[in-house]
Amino acid sequence: MAWEKRKGRSYYYRSVRCGDEVHKVYVGSGELARIVHERDVISRAAEEHGRQEERRELERLEALCAPVLELSEAAEILTRAHLIAGGFRRHKGEWRRARIA
Repeated sequence: MAWEKRKGRSYYYRSVRCGDEVHKVYVGSGELARIVHERDVISRAAEEHGRQEERRELERLEALCAPVLELSEAAEILTRAHLIAGGFRRHKGEWRRARIA
């Protein structure tokens, strides 16, 4: 979003992304352009607020998941120890009974 001055008049342009390129699109000048600019500023602030809320929610969910992941890791370690003590071994990701020679 940018205001450009040319020959003493102000013109409002909006930046639009098309793939990797950014193009400026003419919106207008005068009072109508000022109103559109204010609406763009408000909508951009609302989007930023929404992104912040989303980040907070993700952080909260990660904090809730941490103990579960820790417990899962501990259970996996105990399972492996139990299988090894029971005479099993891993072969290509599968647990198999070890051969007795």
